[in-house]
Amino acid sequence: MQATTPTAEGHDRIVTKPHALAPTWGVVTAVVLGNGLEFFDFTVYSFFASIIGKLYFPSHVPLISLLAAVGTFGIGFLLRPLGAMVLGGYADRHGRKKAMNLTILLMAAGTGLIGFAPTYASIGLAAPAIILFARMLQGFSAGGEVGTAGAYLVEHAPPGRRGLQSSWLLAGAGGAILLGAGLGAALSTVLSQQALESWGWRVPFILGLLIGPVGAYIRRYLDETLPEEVHGREARNAPLRELFRNHLRTVLAVSSVAAVGTSATYVLMYYMPTYATRSLGLPMSTALLSSCLAGLMMLVLCPLAGMICDRIGRKRAIAIGVIAMAVLIYPSFMLLKAFPRIEVLLGVMSVLVCIYVIFAVPQITLMAEQFPQSVRASGMSIVYAIAVAIFGGFSQLFVTLLIAWTESALAPAGYLLALSLISVLALFFVKEEPGQLDAE
Repeated sequence: MQATTPTAEGHDRIVTKPHALAPTWGVVTAVVLGNGLEFFDFTVYSFFASIIGKLYFPSHVPLISLLAAVGTFGIGFLLRPLGAMVLGGYADRHGRKKAMNLTILLMAAGTGLIGFAPTYASIGLAAPAIILFARMLQGFSAGGEVGTAGAYLVEHAPPGRRGLQSSWLLAGAGGAILLGAGLGAALSTVLSQQALESWGWRVPFILGLLIGPVGAYIRRYLDETLPEEVHGREARNAPLRELFRNHLRTVLAVSSVAAVGTSATYVLMYYMPTYATRSLGLPMSTALLSSCLAGLMMLVLCPLAGMICDRIGRKRAIAIGVIAMAVLIYPSFMLLKAFPRIEVLLGVMSVLVCIYVIFAVPQITLMAEQFPQSVRASGMSIVYAIAVAIFGGFSQLFVTLLIAWTESALAPAGYLLALSLISVLALFFVKEEPGQLDAE
């Protein structure tokens, strides 16, 4: 449990007290499971987008089926802002623990619906409707999961280690991507195309369904970080009203800072296997290795990036990473186009993921440090939801359309370059107050 004392700036300093679930690894595991389920589900959906498009959005033109599948993937992100307002506000009024238990169960329900949904050939238009509803349910729940889980980790962090503590949110996502990509690669290698389309693609979704009850059970033993005095005050004064009345400029600025982070997540981690197969001509089982590598590197490097941003500051770390992305993204895709081989793909992914974690990890901590505890879950949830809804969730759809319209395999690089510039400019409108939330 943690208590707060108000600062002169109106933010809440956090004073750590003993918590119910020890050691800290238990707390981290319990918190990151929900975010991990989100990334696991998105990973396997992205990897099997072509099959899902064929089974649920049939068309004589394969590109149209793929666009329908990745478009449905993006639809879920439109529900994120609503989920952020409803579930983020719930977390600020009633506590992080209750909100996280709710979000992980809702997310698991959406995952299960996809895993067991009959195909278009079986029930007609009801099939894509089920997929659409499942994605909307997942988007709604994910809208509250990331901000609430991030707020909990930051509030639970020891003084001076908030970057490291919050880094486990992305490290866990990397582990989930590794697991999802590994399952996808294994199934694509072991099963025939017929078996993969018949039942094999469902296996990861059904396994993902099990994470929900397990995660909810483990989260029962988490202690609450929202003090009773804050709980009581915010139960009477709606956190969303306070957020938009006093922190709207901050919400817009930090959402813009997160633009390149959310877009890079879905282009590099999820779209790259589809890009490698459709634009580079690599086999799916081989292309999936790039995402396995990306997940492994996130799992290993995110804590290191967290320690670095604790030492040099959030804004400086973000600026270094985003500028490096802007400089290297075009050469990376030009290299892929010139030498479409697996070793080149893995080398390019290694460089881009290293750059990605440099700016993605401190973005999480920066979000938390912009808001007082009374509206922190709402603020983080809405900031992340806006960035994902506008820039990240539809990245696969935008990039697929850009490649089709421009007939250029370099279109993804142009998309990420443009968002890198937006994020760098937005940093000028965000204040960094080192240690403002740490205990005395």
